[in-house]
Amino acid sequence: MSARKNKIQFIENLEILTAGAEGKCIARHEERVIFVKNAVPGDVVNVRIIGKKRRFLEAEITEIITPSPQRIEPFCEHFKDCGGCKWQPMTYETQLQYKHQIVVDALQRIGKIEVGETLPIAGCEENKFYRNRMDYAFSNKRWLSREEMELEDTGEMNALGFHVAGRFDKVLEIDKCWLQDDLGNKIRNGVEQVALENDIPFFDLREQIGLLRGLIIRCSTKGEWMVIVMFHSRDEENVALVMNYLKENFPQVTSLLYVINPKRNDTIYDLDIETWDGKDHLLENLGELTFKIRPKSFFQTNTKQAEKLYSITKEFAGLTGNEVVYDLYTGTGSIANYIAADAQKVVGIEYIQQAIDDAIENSQLNNITNTVFYAGDMKDVLNDEFITKNGTPDIIITDPPRAGMHADVVEKICEMKAPRVVYVSCNAATQARDLDMMREVYKVVKIQPVDMFPHTAHVENVALLELV
Repeated sequence: MSARKNKIQFIENLEILTAGAEGKCIARHEERVIFVKNAVPGDVVNVRIIGKKRRFLEAEITEIITPSPQRIEPFCEHFKDCGGCKWQPMTYETQLQYKHQIVVDALQRIGKIEVGETLPIAGCEENKFYRNRMDYAFSNKRWLSREEMELEDTGEMNALGFHVAGRFDKVLEIDKCWLQDDLGNKIRNGVEQVALENDIPFFDLREQIGLLRGLIIRCSTKGEWMVIVMFHSRDEENVALVMNYLKENFPQVTSLLYVINPKRNDTIYDLDIETWDGKDHLLENLGELTFKIRPKSFFQTNTKQAEKLYSITKEFAGLTGNEVVYDLYTGTGSIANYIAADAQKVVGIEYIQQAIDDAIENSQLNNITNTVFYAGDMKDVLNDEFITKNGTPDIIITDPPRAGMHADVVEKICEMKAPRVVYVSCNAATQARDLDMMREVYKVVKIQPVDMFPHTAHVENVALLELV
């Protein structure tokens, strides 16, 4: 291996050792860790250093000298520029192997956790077109590749696609995305084409001008589709042009909605969503239950794997029908409603009132009468008075956001001493931290990782805890 000390440093014949939690692969050179984009463990590559930190370097491949036996050709034409599905060059079996290892390493190295049993990762049978929601952005500043920047004429600068990491005002033009059913591609490309043909201005994020701002496409396994178009202002003529185009050309869309967003951020949760045609919701099945999904509803974006995740959660809980279950960070009550038939009572807590409203509605939709839901900050709601009112839990299920649980919530769980805790996590590092804080009260009996997002480094993990 050799390095040339230039303005830009190159390293030759670098061996890629393993895959990392953030989607980049890891190598070592002269005692320094190097994170390499678009690499596969087992590759031998030449790289260009593109970032230098105190403890590590960042690099991109300039040439693959010897490809790894696990390397395959990425299936998406946007792979190198998009950055969304970073593990595409890796066989799916290899992806599962490293996702499993990411969970085990986090528990062992961060939490120093001893696990009784580690079950095989639950892989995804369909690792393309698996998402039920995609969010796209319009921009009048298309992201340009190095080659395009060298051209005198860069062509059309309007784009509809994904924001480029690190460049908040640049959008990568997407022709085909492999994450959602191909009808989603047809809808997105059709909207873009009609906008270009009619000179409807795309949004300028820096200047806060332009009309077309965002596009959200949702679908369900029941064959229903929801499209939400985000406009920056109420330009009635152009709004009608776009919405009528969708209504006339995509009869599969059962919920056609739009929102006017004049703010400086893209969130729609504080805005009024207006129905142009059809229903204001989708219906989705999970097991034998039906869930109503509204425009602002959170719902797991991989429906089939969500059912697998919830099934594992219910299995770990070991319900007999006699238990009081606390479902912490219940969201829209998906887990609470999924397990309700096998419990005496399920108590859900979530910070967002709108999510709780959805949870209650979905209980009613499925004639579930043994759930109760509360909105509020978990560390404030979960107090002695609350426990007295709702009963001491026999089982606690917790599914916190990526940041994990607040220390006060961890402490309260340990105080309640439910015989079993099922901890569902989308971030093995923060899960390991929380489990470490619980070690004097709980032991980790078994874990099972679940792959919700093929071709990415993201992995869910379900852990069963029992009293020491």
